[in-house]
Amino acid sequence: MSHSGDPFIQNRTFDEIEVGDSAQLTRTLSTADIQLFAAISGDINPTHLDTEFAQAGQFRDIVGHSLWGGTLVSAILGTEFPGPGTVYVSQNFNFWRPVTVGDTITISVTCREKHEHNHHIVFDCKAVNQSGVKVMDGCAEVAAPTQRIRRPKVLPPEIKIADREERFRRMLSLVDGLPPIRLAAACPCDADSLRGPLQAAVLGLVTPILIGPDRKIRAVAEEQMLDIKGIRIINVPDNFAAAETAVALCRDEGVSALMKGSLSTRDLMRAVLSKTAGLRGARRISHVSVASVPTYPKLLLVTDAAINIAPTLEEKADIIQNAIDLAEMMGIAAPRVALLAATDTVNPKMPATLDAAALCEMAEHGRIRGGLLAGPLAFDKAVSPRAANIKGIRSPVAGDADILVVPDIESGNIVVRQLEYLADALMGGIVLGGRVPIVLTTRADTAQTRTVSCAIAQLIHYHNSREAK
Repeated sequence: MSHSGDPFIQNRTFDEIEVGDSAQLTRTLSTADIQLFAAISGDINPTHLDTEFAQAGQFRDIVGHSLWGGTLVSAILGTEFPGPGTVYVSQNFNFWRPVTVGDTITISVTCREKHEHNHHIVFDCKAVNQSGVKVMDGCAEVAAPTQRIRRPKVLPPEIKIADREERFRRMLSLVDGLPPIRLAAACPCDADSLRGPLQAAVLGLVTPILIGPDRKIRAVAEEQMLDIKGIRIINVPDNFAAAETAVALCRDEGVSALMKGSLSTRDLMRAVLSKTAGLRGARRISHVSVASVPTYPKLLLVTDAAINIAPTLEEKADIIQNAIDLAEMMGIAAPRVALLAATDTVNPKMPATLDAAALCEMAEHGRIRGGLLAGPLAFDKAVSPRAANIKGIRSPVAGDADILVVPDIESGNIVVRQLEYLADALMGGIVLGGRVPIVLTTRADTAQTRTVSCAIAQLIHYHNSREAK
């Protein structure tokens, strides 16, 4: 094959190719190759995509699609040998052994026959793996070009795989092996707010109790064809009654978690924060968004984008501690905490920078425990090693944050929504600091987001239960 740096692509004509001439191409099969082939072809055989199924099958591992090797033959024929102007006529391949992720395949095509009357060429094709073992052979026939073609090389577009389902499974793996918890879902009266707890129940995360107008819940279930057979429903007349009843179940009947349905955050939190009948804990209540972002190498926690509007310095200390505690439950040791602002230096005219400096000092004196704090940091310096290096910021947090602490609810909401809607982040949302974890999502959030949030609530419950023993 031609050198990758060559800016042109050119062919070899029918007259220039002799019997016995050959060309080769070497490629290593990756998971992305398998996923892309499945997306293009529609072949979603679990042998290629489902690790659990594949490990129990004939080959004991994920294997590539057989015709992936055939596409490499096409790559040689269409790009160089013969190259531009080639028209594929037929192919016949035999597949001798599987190709697994990491296998390096060398494809060879050799001219076997030439037919002057129609300018067809028949090529012998063979593929061997890194051990020299044959994995595929056969033949391909093409109509070869008769005129020399040399064109500027048009590079293929960069493709990124939207691995949302895989990220969803990885987030749920945080609670592998944990039994379901009882969850009170307040007013699940639209499709996603009902589908969320039901999907979480199917996955073994929760045993939901549905609280709201019985007629509405059943109507949504029927319209969406959702199975609520065997699910406990508590009939109450309105949103606030649903919130009060759900809070009472958590406070008095040992229900492990609370979930917001189609009612407003204001109605739910009014019941949660009631001084006489709510779920207040010893620490300030705050919200943490957990984001799996395709362009970031690890989970990213953002706080507080939903509860505290303009938190004071002391309230920010509690918000940070809540997020650190959750990160540790998720297996993140000594989480890196970036205190966000619009600049990386302290500016007396910018309160967020003053708070960031003060919070770092509070951490140094043990007021905030368990995390490594740095700030003020602009968003790019918090998540991009390149941006941090260019600015000359030397900090183990810069470019590698686990937790982003926003100055106020407005900036937090903007960050979270940008991650979700522009960066395809898979989100979960949880309220911490109360007597039970509270699944708090927006009305626009998907059932998948609500399910991830249920898994986080399950994780918190069992961690706190172990701590209480």
